[in-house]
Amino acid sequence: MLAKLTLTVDQEVVERAKRYAKRKHRSVSRIIEDYLRIISMEESLGSDDTSSSAVTTDRLTGMFRDRDTGQDYDDILEDALYQGHG
Repeated sequence: MLAKLTLTVDQEVVERAKRYAKRKHRSVSRIIEDYLRIISMEESLGSDDTSSSAVTTDRLTGMFRDRDTGQDYDDILEDALYQGHG
């Protein structure tokens, strides 16, 4: 069942999210849903906030070094999160 969620987000972030979603052929809603699914799965696996952050940081540390294509950092990060939790 789908539920409506209202968020207050900086306008610049909204515009970047819309551009990113368009490039990825996804809706902003779907991107947010996927992100919330990821963080709630980590929590349900027994991770507390500190260890969850540490796990995410460990996954991301150094992963972009060999793949610098000049792509926007936010896009690289989002792609990495989806690939890691696909």
